[in-house]
Amino acid sequence: MVSFFRLGSMSLSKSQLMNALINDRHNTFFHRNCPGSTKSRYLMDGMAEIAWYCPAGKPNDFFTDCIAFCNLHGDSLAIVKQREILTEMSSVIVVLVPTLEKNQESTAVISMLYKSLKPLIILSADSEGSAVQIKPQKYKLGLKERSQSDVSEELKKIIRSLLSGPHTSFQLETMANVSGVRVDENERLCQNGKSAAMKLVQMIERMDIAKIKDRFLPCQGQLWYNWCKINKELHHLKGHIEKEKGQKSHQLMELRQKQCDASNSELMRLFTQNLKRLPPKEREYFLTWTQILIDALSTDDLSSILQNYDETWSEVLVLKRKHDKSAQLKYKQTKLEQLSKKLQSATFGLEHIFREMGQIYEAHKSLKKQSLGQQTEWTKYPELAADLMISGHPMELMDGDAGHVPLIWISNLLQEVIKKLGDQRVFVLSVLGVQSSGKSTMLNAMFGLQFAVSAGRCTKGVYMQLVKLSEEIKKDYKFDYILVVDTEGLRALELAGNATLHHDNELATFVVGLGNMTLINIFGENPAEMQDVLQIVVQAFMRMKKVKLSPSCVFVHQNVTDIAAAEKNMDGKRRLQEKLDKMAQLAAKEEVCDVECFSDVIAFDVQKDVKYFAQLWEGSPPMAPPNPGYSESVQELKSIILSKASQSTGITLSHFSTKIQDLWNALMNEHFVFSFKNTQEIAVYRKLEVQYGNWTWALRSEMLNIENQLYPRIEKGQLDKVEISYLTKEMSKKYNEISKTIVAYFEDDKDKEMLVQWRGRFENKIKEFHEELVKGVKRKLDEVIQQNNARKMLDKKKTEFENKLLQKSKELAHRLKCIAADDEELKAQFSTVWSHWVKELTSDTKPIENINLEEDQFVILQDLGVEWGLINESKRNQRYKNLSETGSYRDYITQKKYQKLYEESQQSQVNKKEADKDTGGQSKTFFGFFQQWFGTTSTIQHVEERRSKNPVQYEEQELIRSFIKNVEKECLEAIKSKPVATRGYRSTYLQELAKNVKQRVTEFESGRKFTFKKEFTVDLSLYVFDRAEGWLLHSHQIYKENNDALTYLDKKKNEYYNIFRSFCKGSSSAVVFGEIIREKLKVSAVEAVCNKTGVDIAGEMKCSFPAFSGNRLNLEKHVLASLAEKEDFNRFITYIRNPRTQVEAFIKEEVKKYMFRTQKGKAQTILKKNVEDITRLVSQALFEATEKFRKKKGDIEKWVEEFSSELKPQLTLDTISCQNFSDINNFEFLKEEIEKGLKSITTEMSKLSLEKVNDCRQKPGQILIDQLCNCCWERCPFCAAVCTNTLKDHGPDKHSVPFHRPSGIKGWHVRGKVDLVIDFCTTLVASDRRFYPESDSQEAVPYKQYPTAREKYSSWSITADASMLAYWKWFVCHFQKELEDYYDLKFQGHGEIPQQWRNFTKKDAIESLNEMCSL
Repeated sequence: MVSFFRLGSMSLSKSQLMNALINDRHNTFFHRNCPGSTKSRYLMDGMAEIAWYCPAGKPNDFFTDCIAFCNLHGDSLAIVKQREILTEMSSVIVVLVPTLEKNQESTAVISMLYKSLKPLIILSADSEGSAVQIKPQKYKLGLKERSQSDVSEELKKIIRSLLSGPHTSFQLETMANVSGVRVDENERLCQNGKSAAMKLVQMIERMDIAKIKDRFLPCQGQLWYNWCKINKELHHLKGHIEKEKGQKSHQLMELRQKQCDASNSELMRLFTQNLKRLPPKEREYFLTWTQILIDALSTDDLSSILQNYDETWSEVLVLKRKHDKSAQLKYKQTKLEQLSKKLQSATFGLEHIFREMGQIYEAHKSLKKQSLGQQTEWTKYPELAADLMISGHPMELMDGDAGHVPLIWISNLLQEVIKKLGDQRVFVLSVLGVQSSGKSTMLNAMFGLQFAVSAGRCTKGVYMQLVKLSEEIKKDYKFDYILVVDTEGLRALELAGNATLHHDNELATFVVGLGNMTLINIFGENPAEMQDVLQIVVQAFMRMKKVKLSPSCVFVHQNVTDIAAAEKNMDGKRRLQEKLDKMAQLAAKEEVCDVECFSDVIAFDVQKDVKYFAQLWEGSPPMAPPNPGYSESVQELKSIILSKASQSTGITLSHFSTKIQDLWNALMNEHFVFSFKNTQEIAVYRKLEVQYGNWTWALRSEMLNIENQLYPRIEKGQLDKVEISYLTKEMSKKYNEISKTIVAYFEDDKDKEMLVQWRGRFENKIKEFHEELVKGVKRKLDEVIQQNNARKMLDKKKTEFENKLLQKSKELAHRLKCIAADDEELKAQFSTVWSHWVKELTSDTKPIENINLEEDQFVILQDLGVEWGLINESKRNQRYKNLSETGSYRDYITQKKYQKLYEESQQSQVNKKEADKDTGGQSKTFFGFFQQWFGTTSTIQHVEERRSKNPVQYEEQELIRSFIKNVEKECLEAIKSKPVATRGYRSTYLQELAKNVKQRVTEFESGRKFTFKKEFTVDLSLYVFDRAEGWLLHSHQIYKENNDALTYLDKKKNEYYNIFRSFCKGSSSAVVFGEIIREKLKVSAVEAVCNKTGVDIAGEMKCSFPAFSGNRLNLEKHVLASLAEKEDFNRFITYIRNPRTQVEAFIKEEVKKYMFRTQKGKAQTILKKNVEDITRLVSQALFEATEKFRKKKGDIEKWVEEFSSELKPQLTLDTISCQNFSDINNFEFLKEEIEKGLKSITTEMSKLSLEKVNDCRQKPGQILIDQLCNCCWERCPFCAAVCTNTLKDHGPDKHSVPFHRPSGIKGWHVRGKVDLVIDFCTTLVASDRRFYPESDSQEAVPYKQYPTAREKYSSWSITADASMLAYWKWFVCHFQKELEDYYDLKFQGHGEIPQQWRNFTKKDAIESLNEMCSL
């Protein structure tokens, strides 16, 4: 150490002179001539400052060794203590004095220094001449009339000379031992942290640095690299996919077990204990000291390894230039590889300890190691790391050595941060750039961060750090933190090789996808380097565009030589724009999209979004001063970033966590765009689907209520026209209410930025839904009007019948008054007379007969030439009932000729050679690729045996199945167009169906390799008849009820018996009329109560029943869970073949269970409430009608009219004929009579059974089917799983479902074999396999590019999920025999079920559904 102090006052600046010795281009020490300096010295006097001179190893170095220059400010005569300390500690002392005359205050001090052993240089202000050596190591130098440069040059020589000889060395730490010197480090908190750190480092300080990680951090070494390698292989499977996947999953678990076994190292235990026990401040000191001490350990070793690496690399280059291919070159290259590994092992810092924590946690968590109720050590790791992250420590997001993201660790760490801070909004700033391009330095300068910079290594991996917004500026932003994501440099030397480009693309895509904004850092002006970076970056942005993520970007151009030249900058920007456009075109070819320029990919303005940076240093380090222009550039860039950030809402920490998982999972699957799944977006969309279900239900239930009011009025002939405008008006209040709710949801929800993309579509869907509802009810009511018009003849007779019956009842009653007391006798007399009356009234009417469909079917089929025995056999075995769900149609067909492969396989029994050739042949059909994948086939005998047994290929099976469904659909449409409900049934209708079936079968057979047997046509005809039967019987019943006088009169018998009985007992007209009204009221009230209860039960279930209260996906999950619980194979087959049928059956079943078992009490409460409401309505209507007629005169007809209008719209009374009751004028008495009967009606209604409700017009099950099944029913082209989107036509969103399944479940098998396929399409799309899109395809398409195949594939989004769903694996194992029998195929060979599948239980299967839904 060279110390400078002055004795007395001087005009020359000592600090300025020292600056010339250290760095003549920079003011190392502040002095009196610096800008901003003042004459008064309030702060500086008595302060000692120290600065180091570090040589660069060049000839122009001022000094050859590191030298500490110490500057004591002020007059040292007055500051004795500091002067004495420095004198004691210094290697060389330089004293400045105004004069050397005796009797000065300074004389004694100089004399003492002169006598000491320390080298001394005295600079005298009043002396002239150059340096003079007074005695050994004592020099005198005059300053008078000499330039500063001369003096500094002489001083340099003297100091160099003195330090080249023996001298005392200086260590800053020794200052702590000097009495009177107080050291900050000696503070208790700092010392506690330091001692904890030293204990930790003592474990490793005597070890070989390259072995520390292997010994103390075993989880992140080879075990973790192997785990990452196998995990990546899991996404690129070939051959027997499920088997291979099972093996690899087992290997991953074994590696995790090994990590657990190795994880309890003493170093990690001590480190985590310190993190837990130390208070926050001490913990900060502990971490800082640990980093300092570790760096001190590793720096020397790293330097020697790097030096060795450099020398070996140079030798390799020399040998290569000589084209020397000797063993020497091989040896040197091997040595280089070893040094590279050693370098990686020796790179050791705090981040590796945190990485180990992550790996220990991941290993234990993967194996679910925590025992119940016991808090083990590793469970606290995420919380410890979260505390550090919140306090500003950078956390590793991607391990740079393994090139992998530890997802379990990161998601749990962020979860802990959310627990502590809340789910805060963050603005994510990602930074990309070439290695050693000054990214971390720039970020540290901009935000005061702590990203590692050149401690003998570069940042390796991806790190994230939270920066809290200060309270002053928080109000200007819509987020609370900036989350900075810094990356390992692109094109890192350590990664040189084939993997570099892929790694860079991966890294760039990952960080660009994470960021709300990406800083692209370009260093220097080398166009080749720039081009590499730009290509990677542009491709990353293009991928973001394709998956609908839209980050912004700013280019930072560092180390630009002439930053001031505006023209040059403009030219640079122009060239950058051209390069970006060129790169965009190149990347567009690779990513297959139409892009002309960079601004097509991302919003980019070259004028505003490019920032040029000055060089960080003025000159060459180590002694180059920092460039003030650099700091200005950093500030300007910070303003640009914050300005852009102020327009962003950022994202929540939970969204950031899911985004990490989404991006990484997609990157693992290689084809990023097809593999990317935006989990947050999916969750928001699913929530929106639930809301959509609520909105549509609100509209539907309102429309059902309107329908319930109009239907009885039409049915009773009181309304003969319904206009759409009227229905729309009735709905307008509810529709406007829902529209406002929708606007509020899209504008106020916390995810409104994400929701905006669907707003227009959902608003249109609600509008369409409303219009369709109105039209649907109009159609339904028009049908009733049409039926009414068809029965006008009967309606005309009704009044006549009723008047005649009333008259006849009156007459008979007068005749039989004598037996009025005996009810049995009365009933017998009335019954005898009734049949005569009916005969008399219907003498001119032909009764409508019931229909006999079975008899008609036999006659029609026999007329078409089918033998009676064949029809009878089909009817007996009833195989036709499930024709569309039949597993194999081989019994229904006859091959026109044997297929080529079968013929060859027969010949091959004679010729073994031919056989081998045959089995190795490739089929250019849909399943030909299976033979390519597996490369093995069964023996020829096997092939022959199986082929004769099952000649129908999968495609043909599916064609036949599709044909059956199409014929069924056509025939049902044809039969439903017939006017059965208005004109009755005709056998010719079935005749038309049978002829149509026969014709379609003939058409289908033409050009095929097979023909159908007669049994098929018979079964298909019977199948169609069976499907039409229900509708025909129901429609004919409506026709009969509406048009058959006998049926009508039969219904009236009881009503007229009661009237007859009343007359017999001498009741007045008012009493009898009261009974008539009561009867009419009862019928209408029961109907209204049942229909209202049906709607209310459906509403209650829609809102509170778990299966019905969510979206379509939620319903599907419950359907699958129910199927598993019942374990009924036939139900499963119905679900696989006709999913809608099974879903509808599930809804009806659940409604029945709810009404009659689980929630019977709740259903009865709803029924009771509706009974009370109707009773209240009738009482109120009676009171209002009677009150009005107290004040005004009116006859019975007017009273009935008034009473009926008071009941509307909730209740509609059937038309009442008042012709025989004109004598009634006491309406109060009539009201009392009706009220008496009302009590009995109420009692009767309160006893109404729920079965009655379930059989009413508004059946709860059917209402829920209409609501819940009005969705998408498209099926996956690979496995036939049903799309679970709640919207029917949900374009442009693709079809998707989380419940994909093995294709063998729907009957897929290997071409030419009986091996069912067990692969999931969600695994196949991540594999390296290929498929033929159609049976006639000539070219196979890689599964990874399945959307490029054809429209039916491109309309689906199938995301690789490594077929995690245990549900279908359990199903295949549980129903293996049933499936094999059903399809007449086997789970063998390439379709052999992996052993791991058999470990799944039903409980696992059902739980896996919940897991898939929550993803």
